[in-house]
Amino acid sequence: MTRQQMDDLINRHFGYEAMDDVEGVLSSLADDVRHEVVPSPMGEQTDKRGIREFYRMLFADLKGEGVTPLRRLYGEDFVVDETLWHGRVVDGRPFLMEGRSGNVSFRLLHVFELRDGKIAAEQVWCDLAALQGQLGAGAQS
Repeated sequence: MTRQQMDDLINRHFGYEAMDDVEGVLSSLADDVRHEVVPSPMGEQTDKRGIREFYRMLFADLKGEGVTPLRRLYGEDFVVDETLWHGRVVDGRPFLMEGRSGNVSFRLLHVFELRDGKIAAEQVWCDLAALQGQLGAGAQS
């Protein structure tokens, strides 16, 4: 894939996420995708049913208001993307922080592996310490 094709795919994926469009997100993923969000208690998902459930829970708990791109690094078949996410945590269970809500901004690091115009693997790292600090939550066990 060219750098432009990589950007188009990832930006389309992020656009679906911004619209809380679960089926759109799934359409950007390869059938045999590996998907993991750290620190999600669901761990790595390898089937779209599990990924669909993850996104339904995520979109119920987090309401995005914007993303500030920080940097994007490219390899032959991968992209590393760092952003600052802005939005609101609504009452729910985001990342095991039961009943927390409020406005937040936190860094996200995405590592995408790409194949045949789709996302073959997505690993997302969230700045959990920033979330906990903004929501007044300590580490949960």
